[in-house]
Amino acid sequence: MVFWIANLAGLAVAYLLGSLPTAYLAGKWLKGVDIREHGSKSVGATNALRTLGKWPALVVLVVDVLKGVAAPAFLRWLYTTPVVAPQALDPQAWTPWAVASAGLVVLLGHSRSIWLNFTGGKSAATGLGVLLAISWPVGLGAATVFGVALAISRTVSLSSMLAALVAIMLIGALEHPLPYRLLVIAGGVYVIARHRANIGRLLAGTEPRIG
Repeated sequence: MVFWIANLAGLAVAYLLGSLPTAYLAGKWLKGVDIREHGSKSVGATNALRTLGKWPALVVLVVDVLKGVAAPAFLRWLYTTPVVAPQALDPQAWTPWAVASAGLVVLLGHSRSIWLNFTGGKSAATGLGVLLAISWPVGLGAATVFGVALAISRTVSLSSMLAALVAIMLIGALEHPLPYRLLVIAGGVYVIARHRANIGRLLAGTEPRIG
């Protein structure tokens, strides 16, 4: 019983971490504005850049990435505690599934925040944090592709989707537990799906560019 309660509590923590509306709070605290009423109306680092400036946007980006790192790390730590570990049938087998579940839940928390009536950002930055937490080579590869694509296209949405696709390819090409592969595939597809409106603007040639 303690094992299952601890798992549910861990996932609740992961969701609450993800649901922390960093860009919304930055807008309220720094300029007294609701970022959802400005720019692209998205609650993410890109709209924070357009609405609040580069330094607030950098803070939003870092915090959103750290949310993605913290949730899987917390579940991994939880499975090493004496209270939880002895209750598991096989902690080594269960841990990757718990970590993957936390990664998915933190993405959902970011995009469906309880504090914003279950709306939120597109989960790209938080997704990068999750990648870094479960596999730094995949995270680094996705971040590199994002940076190169952004330098060439100056389009954050396109760069984010390309990074998600590369993450899916890398997680399949490298040796990883099945739960991590399923997480990255599901998370990558989810991040791309969150960019539906951006895809329409990209096809129409109206998607805003940085700078």
